[in-house]
Amino acid sequence: MADIAQKIKNTGEEFEERIVEIRRTTKVTKGGKNLSFRVLAVVGNKNGKVGIGVGKAREVPEAIRKALSAARRNVFVVPIYNGTIPHETVGRQDAAKVLLKPAAPGTGIISNGTVRAVVELAGIHNILTKSSGSTNPVALAQATVNGLKGLLSLEKVAELRDITPQEVINGVKKEG
Repeated sequence: MADIAQKIKNTGEEFEERIVEIRRTTKVTKGGKNLSFRVLAVVGNKNGKVGIGVGKAREVPEAIRKALSAARRNVFVVPIYNGTIPHETVGRQDAAKVLLKPAAPGTGIISNGTVRAVVELAGIHNILTKSSGSTNPVALAQATVNGLKGLLSLEKVAELRDITPQEVINGVKKEG
């Protein structure tokens, strides 16, 4: 576990951390109730890298530490174009569904708290989102991550369509 944290520190990247949810959970046993805590954390560098993590422990500080460690391990790259995402996408996780749409400059982040934490720390400045189905923060965060992981960069789309990245943005001129 310590070697993973050491690798992250060696990369020299500074990640901003945000705790989205702290939930107290109770397990009823023969001897009484066992209290524990579940924490949902998001880390990102606001420049195209973001990750989420969940930590569980008997004490809140330990759960937070575990969640942040898990989030740093799950960091991935998000393609961003002009402060927004390159195309519309839908992320799904269990019963949660999140629609992510690119927005014009100046729109801001239109979303709920959980989705907002993920897209803000990813470095997206203008986006429209709509979440439907489950409102569970863990499911919503994972659905947002699944949607962002499904994004294709402009270069990848241009390569798949055999056109230039500029033609992807402006549209292809029709002949004849």
